[in-house]
Amino acid sequence: MKNISYVVNGVLAVAIIILFILHFSSKGNNQTDPASLKFENDTTVTLPIAYVNVDSLLIKYNYAKDINDLLMSKSESSKASLTQKQKRVNSEQQEFQRKYQNNAFLTQERAEQEYERIQKLALDLEQTASRLDNELAMEQMKYNGQLADSVRICIKEYNKTTNYHIVFSNTGLDNILLADEKYDITNNILSLLNSRYKSEKK
Repeated sequence: MKNISYVVNGVLAVAIIILFILHFSSKGNNQTDPASLKFENDTTVTLPIAYVNVDSLLIKYNYAKDINDLLMSKSESSKASLTQKQKRVNSEQQEFQRKYQNNAFLTQERAEQEYERIQKLALDLEQTASRLDNELAMEQMKYNGQLADSVRICIKEYNKTTNYHIVFSNTGLDNILLADEKYDITNNILSLLNSRYKSEKK
């Protein structure tokens, strides 16, 4: 009796496997968009997934390059302004030190007033540096958000014809440790991004 049970279970298992194979084979043959699952010169069916190399995108996307140039210019301008103010504060401090050592102040009260004035200059410089850093950080966050939005919109547009189920982002080896190059759609997305950005600039 046990042997019959084993035979029946074995036959059922084989039948399920055959049905499983037939089911997925027929699905593969009835794909409405085989281009989304196959690549040129590749007869094997592939997964409907892709990835974008974010490092390459940021280096070659013209909008990202323009943003970087803009932020670098603002950063350099801020540094130049702060350097000039720092030189003024240093000069004032040295002058105060020289006068104080040579007893050039008529009264102690006058010396304290001058000291407080220079301390205020130094505090203003510190506050200005902090404000400029915050402004630059906020601007960078704003542009990063715009950049991310433009990439997402572009990928959605691109995917209307490619029908990927998942598109990964990859930075260095953070998300994808190993992947076949046929899954890399970075250049396609980059080409579309730059053409869209060129049109927007016009």
